[in-house]
Amino acid sequence: MKSPRYCDGVERRDVLRIGGAGLFGMGFSLPRILAGQAQAEATGTNVNKGKSLIIVFLRGGLSTIDTWDMKPDAPKEIRGEFQPIPTNVPGIHVCEHMPHLAKQMDKFSLIRSFTHTNNNHGFGDHYMLTGYHPTAAFNRALVPNNERPAHGASVAHLLGPRGTVPPYVCLPTMHRSAGAAYLGPGAEPFVIAADPNAPDFSVPDLAPPLTVDPTRLGSRQHLLRRLGRFERATEVEANRSAETLNVFRQKAFDLMTSPAAKTAFDIELEPEKLREEYGRTTLGQSCLMARRLVEAGVRCVTVEHNGWDTHGDNFKLLKGELLPALDPAMATLFRDLDDRGMLDSTLVVVTGEFGRTPQCAGGGRGHWAPAFTVAIGGGGVQGGRTVGRSDSTAATPDLDPQGPEDLAATIHHLMGIDPATEFHSADGRPFKLVNGGKVMRDML
Repeated sequence: MKSPRYCDGVERRDVLRIGGAGLFGMGFSLPRILAGQAQAEATGTNVNKGKSLIIVFLRGGLSTIDTWDMKPDAPKEIRGEFQPIPTNVPGIHVCEHMPHLAKQMDKFSLIRSFTHTNNNHGFGDHYMLTGYHPTAAFNRALVPNNERPAHGASVAHLLGPRGTVPPYVCLPTMHRSAGAAYLGPGAEPFVIAADPNAPDFSVPDLAPPLTVDPTRLGSRQHLLRRLGRFERATEVEANRSAETLNVFRQKAFDLMTSPAAKTAFDIELEPEKLREEYGRTTLGQSCLMARRLVEAGVRCVTVEHNGWDTHGDNFKLLKGELLPALDPAMATLFRDLDDRGMLDSTLVVVTGEFGRTPQCAGGGRGHWAPAFTVAIGGGGVQGGRTVGRSDSTAATPDLDPQGPEDLAATIHHLMGIDPATEFHSADGRPFKLVNGGKVMRDML
């Protein structure tokens, strides 16, 4: 997996190997996540709701003026090189390089008046993935996770697991603002940490490490038990935690050997034709994996896709690389969910941290948070609608502005969670789930 460098000069080391840390070198890994889930169940926070959430995060900032909200009547230096095409919903047009999505427009809606105030990658990422703008102390180069829980973490914490699959999964990597913050290990994502499009794709925590002979798994378990006895002989207080962790090591081992879990993560079981329709790209196969996981009971899947920071060669990158991956992946995801009767129970959100500038400079577009578009469908959202409107150059909202707080309120409302919910830390401090946003009811 590559660690792309964005225009702020910070290298994104995305693979925070929580799920991929390995079952036999347990640090903060799957057993601790399982332990946290058990604690959530014991304290009554596990409410069995039926909805699922897929977030497709286009990291770097999708140019919505070149895709969802084109301005064909604007001056050339603003409207760009692409032409709009009609969709299957009269009156709604999208970019000519998204023909598959044009045929699925009736299944999702476009929030064309989305806006916030931060044009920086790290801050914008955090804002969109959590609904909270980071504080002045937030240091995107140093903070390993996030100040506030990501939407997937909140869903995992409040709704808990269904069956033997984890409630929250990130793939192919974990964004550092996609974690649980103060919610603890029960809400941390299981990270696939591998490319579903790779010929040798496997999920690290569901297969023995390459250095471990599968026939020796039993002896490794025996070694862990002996290690537990050594820990008990040295520190009594540390023992209690070690004994608990050993229980969840066993649960993790059971997950690794569970036919149901293995089936959920086995993308090779999908028909070749369907895999081709999603697109033989990292994004396409990640979207297909997301559908498999929510079908198996995962509450939230966050798919991260890099490369959308198009300061240079904006039109070349969109036409040649980015849209040919996004168009079939997203269109097939909506169609596939609908074909399986899952669209009403699966909310899909497609966004980046911001949009791109109306003006083209040297063939590229800069960061632009004042106005961009978020695509959202399924899970109770009426398809084939546009919400709000940007001005004639897509520079600012012209009607009904919406922000990350409103998106957070809408996501949780549609997941059956009261946006007014409060969390409490170990010392009793209250934390609001949503920072004052309102539910966007115009598309419900």
